[in-house]
Amino acid sequence: MTDPNAHNPNPVPNEGWFSPGRQNAQLVYGLYLLSFVVGITSIIGVIMAYLNRGKGPAWVDSHYTYAIRTFWIGILYAVISGILMVVLIGGLLLIATIVWIVVRCLIGLQKAGANQPIERPESWWI
Repeated sequence: MTDPNAHNPNPVPNEGWFSPGRQNAQLVYGLYLLSFVVGITSIIGVIMAYLNRGKGPAWVDSHYTYAIRTFWIGILYAVISGILMVVLIGGLLLIATIVWIVVRCLIGLQKAGANQPIERPESWWI
């Protein structure tokens, strides 16, 4: 059997859904969004981000850092919203938290699809 990259002097690394790269970063964001329906998929996504961070190009690592921070900050905001449900403002804050997570995931998906890094992956905002 012949090597399919024998004619190509610069072969593209084998990128898959579970190896560090664009597709994996998109999968992490997709799992976060799916967690609004299924629930547990965000935990799978953050584990994948932790496992692949530091193993790919710098622009992909910015996505993993962004995704990990989205997970933990989202948990923090959800807990604060849950506590504030007692004073009736928690419901509004929970809706704002959901919108914040969705917007961050959509930005991440868009930038990963274009092979662009997240400019400020350690931001608490969007």
